[in-house]
Amino acid sequence: MEEKGYTVTFKVEGGEDRSVFAAHGESLLDAAKKANIALDAPCSGNGTCGKCRVKLLEGETEGPFTLHISQEEYQEGFRLACGALVRSEALVAISSSALAYQNRIKVSGKGAAQEGRIVSHLQTELKAMALGGDLGLKTLRINLSPPNLEDAMADKERLIRGIEEAIQQEEPRSSVPTLISLHALRKLPHALREADFSLTAVIRQEERQNLLLNVFPGKSADSANAEAPPLNAGLAIDIGTTTISMALVNLDTGELLTIGSAGNGQIRYGADVINRIIESVKPQGLERLRRAVTQDCIEPLILSICQSLNIAPETIYRVTVAANTTMIHLFMGVSPEFVRLEPYVPAFFETADFRGADLGLPVHPDAEIVLAPNIGSYVGGDITAGVFASMIFKKESLSLFIDLGTNGELVFGNSEFLMACACSAGPAFEGGDISCGMRATDGAIEACRIDADTLDPAITVIGAGTGQKPAGLCGSGIIDLIGELFRCGIINARGKIVAEGRRIRRDPWGQGSYIIAFASETETGFDVALSESDIDNFIRAKGAIFSAIRTMLKIVDFPVDAIEDVYVAGGIGSGINMAQAIRIGMFPNLDLEKYHYIGNSSQQGAYAMLISRKARAMVSEISRGMTYLELSSHPGYMDEFVAACFLPHTDASLFVTA
Repeated sequence: MEEKGYTVTFKVEGGEDRSVFAAHGESLLDAAKKANIALDAPCSGNGTCGKCRVKLLEGETEGPFTLHISQEEYQEGFRLACGALVRSEALVAISSSALAYQNRIKVSGKGAAQEGRIVSHLQTELKAMALGGDLGLKTLRINLSPPNLEDAMADKERLIRGIEEAIQQEEPRSSVPTLISLHALRKLPHALREADFSLTAVIRQEERQNLLLNVFPGKSADSANAEAPPLNAGLAIDIGTTTISMALVNLDTGELLTIGSAGNGQIRYGADVINRIIESVKPQGLERLRRAVTQDCIEPLILSICQSLNIAPETIYRVTVAANTTMIHLFMGVSPEFVRLEPYVPAFFETADFRGADLGLPVHPDAEIVLAPNIGSYVGGDITAGVFASMIFKKESLSLFIDLGTNGELVFGNSEFLMACACSAGPAFEGGDISCGMRATDGAIEACRIDADTLDPAITVIGAGTGQKPAGLCGSGIIDLIGELFRCGIINARGKIVAEGRRIRRDPWGQGSYIIAFASETETGFDVALSESDIDNFIRAKGAIFSAIRTMLKIVDFPVDAIEDVYVAGGIGSGINMAQAIRIGMFPNLDLEKYHYIGNSSQQGAYAMLISRKARAMVSEISRGMTYLELSSHPGYMDEFVAACFLPHTDASLFVTA
């Protein structure tokens, strides 16, 4: 029997209309997935996050009532795509705010400068540790005698002979064969003849061979107007569950050229790794997730970055990737199914290097693809890379490293030992579990201060200098706002709104919300409001972090005061107000001087691995020497967690609530 269905057409703001067949009773969210439209659905379509808001222009749907859409909005046609079931032909409008996590590719010179200061620190550390300058990339200008009837040697052999002679003149060493990549071989005949058998060759010197990666037509090296050799570039990529960021680097100098970021397109399958693992075991699910992160996000981001600097992607010869355990599996198309099943075993911890062609990236086909090693089912290469960037592994004093991302990962120790764990903090720190949450990009409120008398906020918005209006809250803004709501007595220890005023609204069931920006002030035309449900989600997330810290310290029998430095990482804004984080019970009550916000440490560690093979080896050594603690099976953790799910804690003496 033929399946009953309808044509659903999506009008995407800033994009082309897309039509798809939807079965009778299929949700608009599932129809959008089939049309390759990445609607934000952090809750994986269970109706709790309220982010997959669309507007029904024509047609009929049915579904349960949701608190995320008022009666007035429903009459205007607004629906949650996950709960709107198709009952007829339909025309559906999708605003850019519902696609916030998919694209919004951002290539930022300002960001490059900011990260550059951190990279400068890393370069100093690498130099002090005698790391770097070991990639073996060499650019040679070669001038060859053109062939004739008496000398009809083939192009490849002629060039290889010239290269080996040039290398021996520069640095005599035992002879190793020089091989040519298919990419270079295909370019060779025309490259030689375009410049009368003068060209530039890019070679990667390895222990047992030289590999000719690329060739470019050139002028004689003796010419006064000789063309500059092309840039040898590399990419350091951080694949986060919510956000993907990458840095383009000059491999010859280590200079950071620019950075870029985009939302992880897998958000349409859920904000957390568990929902994505579940999706991966469905028919064709693993391939859908691989394409969502590579073809929908990484590839266009690489091309945008290269275009911004007029650099050919084929001149990217090395790529390093840091990601959590599940993300790196999905990036490679390897099933992460058993990561979530006891005894929580991933397919791999560490791999050999791959080639660009193996993973289909728009870089040189023979580019080295280097993956930061994982150490556990929920502590991955983003943490091993981050620990390297923080340098806690070489300190005698005890340090605590905290990475605030879609999950919370922690490392405690010093040069003698390192212990790591992951806590199920949920995606609140990157906005995934918050109805008005968003990643730290233009339009995100990243800081605020509330007047205790008027209850009005003063906010800081990313991109406000260019006229950007607020669109939502990123992680640092959420921490600030909840800290301020608690300080001003607007919420109580359970996160319930106990104040009244023009910024306090309550739904028919009595649930309150605090409006940080009214609809007339926002980019989306809707209020940016934090509800009691949002606050509850965040309290659980912060409780998971603090209880993990307490559990880890108890295991090794150290008091909180033993911690000399706390390094907080994560791309959740321009920085974290540590005093607010302590006030709400997220971080332990230590002197503020002990706290250091270091930004995206995963990408910084990937950068170190990019410019130094020795640094890459050191990251692997760190991963092998780290002890992984599985919190979920540790007795006492749940008691700590329950106690931490208050503001600031059931034991208020642990915190200063000034």
